[in-house]
Amino acid sequence: MTLTPEQHALLSRAAQLSEEKMRAGCGGPFGALLADTQTHVIIAEGWNQVTSGNDPTAHAEISAIRAAAQALQRFDLSGLTLYTSCEPCPMCLAAAYWARVDAIIYANTRQQAAQIGFDDEWIYQEVAKPIAQRSLPMRHAPLKEAEAAFAHWREWAEKTPY
Repeated sequence: MTLTPEQHALLSRAAQLSEEKMRAGCGGPFGALLADTQTHVIIAEGWNQVTSGNDPTAHAEISAIRAAAQALQRFDLSGLTLYTSCEPCPMCLAAAYWARVDAIIYANTRQQAAQIGFDDEWIYQEVAKPIAQRSLPMRHAPLKEAEAAFAHWREWAEKTPY
C-alpha cells in the first residue's frame, strides 16, 4: 500500500509510540493512534499497558480507542482511521469494528509479531471453531432473568442503540 505523506507520518508516530513506551516499561512494543480520516489530525494515542497496568485488555489499539471515545465523548468513531504499529490481534480488530473506524493502517504483520513471542494465530483459529470444539470450555445456561433483561431492552424507549 502506498501511503500519503500524512498517513506515513501518522503510522511513523504509532511506531514511535511503540518504541518509546516499551522502553519506558509500559508494556510490549505496540503503539496506536486514531486520526481524523480527512484532516489527519490526531485525536488520541495509545500504547500497550498490559504489564504496567496488569490489564490483559490494555493493548495499544484498545487504549487508543478508549482515549478517542473519551476525547470525542462518543462511542461511534466513524470518521477516524486507526494507525497501529502492528496488525491488530483478534480482540483489537473486533474493537475497531465495534468502534466503527473507517480503516486500519498497520506496519508490522501478525507473523512478525509471532516471531518475537506475540502469536495470536491460535486465537484466530479458536474463534472460527464451533463452540463445542474450542479449547476454552463454554456452556450455554439459559436464565430467565437474562432473557427478561433482553426483553426489557427491546421495549425500552430511552435506550441508545449501538
